[in-house]
Amino acid sequence: MKIKDWNRSLKVRLVGEFFMNTSFWMVFPFLAIYFAEEFGKGMAGLLLIVSQMFSVAANLFGGYFADRFGRKRMLVSAAVAQGFAFLLFAMANSPWLSSPELSFVAFTLAGMCGSLYWPASQAMIADVIPEKYRSDVFAVFYTTLNIAVVIGPLFGAVLFFSYRFELLLAVAVISMLLGLLLRLYTEETLSAEVMDKWKEGGATGWRGALLSQVKDYGIILKDRVFLLFVIAGVMGAQTFMQLDLVIPVYLKETIDRQTILDFLGREWSVTGETSFGILLAQNGLIVALLTVVITRWMTKFPERWVFFFSAMLFGLSMAIFPMTSWFWMFFVAMAVFTFAELMVVGLQQSFISKLAPESMRGQYFAAASLRYTIGRMIAPVSIPMTAWFGFGWTFIILGTFAVLSGFVYLAMFRLYDKRTVADV
Repeated sequence: MKIKDWNRSLKVRLVGEFFMNTSFWMVFPFLAIYFAEEFGKGMAGLLLIVSQMFSVAANLFGGYFADRFGRKRMLVSAAVAQGFAFLLFAMANSPWLSSPELSFVAFTLAGMCGSLYWPASQAMIADVIPEKYRSDVFAVFYTTLNIAVVIGPLFGAVLFFSYRFELLLAVAVISMLLGLLLRLYTEETLSAEVMDKWKEGGATGWRGALLSQVKDYGIILKDRVFLLFVIAGVMGAQTFMQLDLVIPVYLKETIDRQTILDFLGREWSVTGETSFGILLAQNGLIVALLTVVITRWMTKFPERWVFFFSAMLFGLSMAIFPMTSWFWMFFVAMAVFTFAELMVVGLQQSFISKLAPESMRGQYFAAASLRYTIGRMIAPVSIPMTAWFGFGWTFIILGTFAVLSGFVYLAMFRLYDKRTVADV
C-alpha cells in the first residue's frame, strides 16, 4: 500500500511525528548526562526509574482513554500537553531561571504525555488500514522514527549543551504545532458505535473509570495468546536492550585501538568507543533503508516462523559477539542483530491489532508496550552479570533468553491457531 493511498490523518501524522520525534531525540539522549551532573549518578538513576514508572502508568491510561474518548482527542491533547511540558522545561533552563528539580518534573510530564500519545497512535493505524497492509504502514512509521533517532542526536549533541533554552523552546513549539495540525487535518477513526457503547456502559467519576480500566486490563491479561506474546517480548527485550547496555561496555573493554582498514598506505583505526559509534550508525542506516523492504518480504512467510527465526537470530548475534575481539566480526554480529530486529517490527504491531477487539485496541497496544517497559527495567541486570560471570557467559545467557522467547512464540501461535479454528 503506497503512502499516497493512505488516509489523510496518517499522512499528516507521518510528517508531523517525524519532526516531533527528531526534536525529541535532540534532547532525550543527553538527559542522563544532564541529571547526573546536577544530582549525581546514583540519584539520577533513581529519578529516571521513577520517571519511567510514571510513563508506564500513563501508557496504560492512554490506552484506556483512546478507547473511551477517541483517538483524535487523545493525540491532540497529548501533543499540546507535551508542548506545555517542554515549555516548562525551557523555562527551568532559561536566562531567568535554572532549576534541575523543575526540569525533572517537566521531563517526567513530557514523558507521560508521550506515553498517552502512543496507544492512540497505534490504534488509529489499525482502525483505518486493512489487515493485509498494516505491517507495511507500521514499518513506514518505524522507519521515520529511526531516521529521527539517527538525525536528532547529531544536532542535539551541539544544541543541548550550548543552546539548551532555545532548543527546548523549539521542541515545545513543534509539539504544539503538531497538536494544531492533528486538530485541523485529522479525523476521528474510532467508530461511533464503539464510542456510544462506552457512553452507555461507561463508569462515571474517576474511581469508576479506574475500576473499569483495571477490569479491562484484567480481561486482556486473561487472553492467554496475548499473555504469551508479552512474556516472549519481555524475554526477547533482554537481548534487544543490550544495544545500549552490555554491547558498548564490552566493546570499550575489548578494543583498545585496532586497525580496521589499510588503504593506499593509510591506516584507519578504531577504539572501543568509536567502534560502538560505527556499529550504532550501521544499525540506524540498515533500519532506515531496509525496514519496509524486509517487512514486505517477511509477510510472504508464516508469522510463527518469522517470529521464531527472529528470536534465533537474536540469539546467534549474542553468540557471535564474545567469539573474538576483531571489529569486523562485531560488524557481522550487528548486521545479524539488526536483521532480527527488522524481521518482526511491522508484524508485531499488526499481530496485536488482530488480537484486539475494536473497542479495546488502544488498551491492547498499551498493554503490549509492557514488553519493553518491563524489559527495560530488567535489562540493566546484565551489567553486574558481567562482573559475576564474565562477558562470555553473560552473552550466552542473554542469547538463551532470546532463543527461549522463540519457543514461547511457537506456543503462542499454537493457541492462536486453536482460537482461530474455534471462531470459524
